Amino acid sequence: MQPDKSATDEALQPLSQDLVHALVQNHREFRSFLSRRVSNEAIADEIFQQSLLKAIESQKTLEKEESVIPWFYRILRNSLIDYYRAHATEAKKYDGYLNELVSAEETASAPADELTDAICRCLKGLLPTLRPAYAEVIRRVDLDGEALDEVAKKLGLTLNNLSVRLHRAREAMRKSLVRTCGTCTEHACLDCTCK
Repeated sequence: MQPDKSATDEALQPLSQDLVHALVQNHREFRSFLSRRVSNEAIADEIFQQSLLKAIESQKTLEKEESVIPWFYRILRNSLIDYYRAHATEAKKYDGYLNELVSAEETASAPADELTDAICRCLKGLLPTLRPAYAEVIRRVDLDGEALDEVAKKLGLTLNNLSVRLHRAREAMRKSLVRTCGTCTEHACLDCTCK
């Protein structure tokens, strides 16, 4: 025999009201619980909203004799675990990309003599205009062809930190070359006429 739908709805109705009442009354405590475990208030709000949705969707799992408060704290803890798992996965993806970038830099060979001769004559003149740390990494890695791990060790940096610094140094040098040389930089300065 099929249960009467109206009887089921009536049985859930008081439970829904209890649930809503408990969630509203304890809103501050729930948010405080999340704020202590997540450093960003916006993320804590997001987790709280997701937890509210989960609670509404899964209110049928709440046993009649079970209190709403511990049940909702369980949902909050599960939501926090989900957040940290997703965050860890994202961090692993970023670290993997960064390691791939670093290993690509390590396997790149030093510039060939022909290319070294073709480097814009202005580059060496612009090195002193860059921040000293940027000028040093460009000189060591790009001009002298030193390996990244050796340069990192000599400068007392991690390989990741050196890669970031090198990227920023190259960007600063590119902007400086564009300001100085103008349109000849569009063709890799192979035929520089700015001096």
